[in-house]
Amino acid sequence: MTLNPLAWLEDIVSWILIQFHALFGAMFGPESGWAWVLSIVGLVVVIRIALIPLFVRQIKSQRNLQILQPKIKEIQKKYAGDREKQSAEMMALYKDTGTNPLASCLPILAQAPIFFALFRVLNYGVAQGVAYGVMTTEQALQAKASSIFGVPIYATFTGADLTPFPTSTKILTAILIVLMTATTFLTQRQLIVKNTARDNPIAQQQKILLYVFPFFFMITGINFPVGVLMYWLTTNLWSMGQQFYVIRNNPQPGTPAYAAWEERGRKKRVRNNGGIDPEEVVPVIAAPAVREQPKNVPRAKRKKSGPAQNGGPRATTSGAGDAAAAEDAADTSDTTSSS
Repeated sequence: MTLNPLAWLEDIVSWILIQFHALFGAMFGPESGWAWVLSIVGLVVVIRIALIPLFVRQIKSQRNLQILQPKIKEIQKKYAGDREKQSAEMMALYKDTGTNPLASCLPILAQAPIFFALFRVLNYGVAQGVAYGVMTTEQALQAKASSIFGVPIYATFTGADLTPFPTSTKILTAILIVLMTATTFLTQRQLIVKNTARDNPIAQQQKILLYVFPFFFMITGINFPVGVLMYWLTTNLWSMGQQFYVIRNNPQPGTPAYAAWEERGRKKRVRNNGGIDPEEVVPVIAAPAVREQPKNVPRAKRKKSGPAQNGGPRATTSGAGDAAAAEDAADTSDTTSSS
């Protein structure tokens, strides 16, 4: 008897499929291909919800990498001539800060066992019409009889000649392989281009994986059943939507997405403040008022500009005139006293 390390996971995958099929089978019929396809979509939803903690960890690790950039550059400069020492110091830094430089690949790596468990359920259970995992023989036969656009959900590109409509099978599987490959590439590219700083040392590794994963799926996809292709296409679409939300609303500092986020915030402030950005307005501080001191006008000059010729009051100016009047009063008082 061959030991199957994925047996427990195949039981979980087949059980989830059966539960969703009970719901969608009541709506479309138990042998409907769309009932089984929607059950696979339901499997994706359950798995991706379960992987949310891993996705959060991915975001935190990416932020830590950005924060650690000064220290990483310092290590690279200090041990520029010693690659082994540089790698050791970098690994120690990652360990001390709890940072995983390959965190961006964790969601894909975590789904790989689920991916192959579903492959085995479809390939060894549904395609053969036999009980597999927790799926009964009756359920396996219903799944085998189901199809979409005339193509069974267990059909593969290489096994198209074994299906009722080989041409339709090749066309549908080829379209799904292209879509799966394209969405895998776009999902990784979205993360690298939008939410990764250009000076991030891990960016080069991510760029390599950007082409490795799509190439892997393009080559191996010809052996994947339609159900598996639908699973990976759906999970890619989920990843794109999830990343778009996070990158738009919580981008990493120093990235193009962060600059776009700041610009959106600035435009929103301008709209809410009548076309003025409150963060760009420089407050104007009024200079303190300077009190003008009265000028000391000589007595001879004051008498020269004395009462008007028509006997009217003396023309005075503010400050200086008041001071002159006060001195005249003092002079009059002195004259009276001396008299």
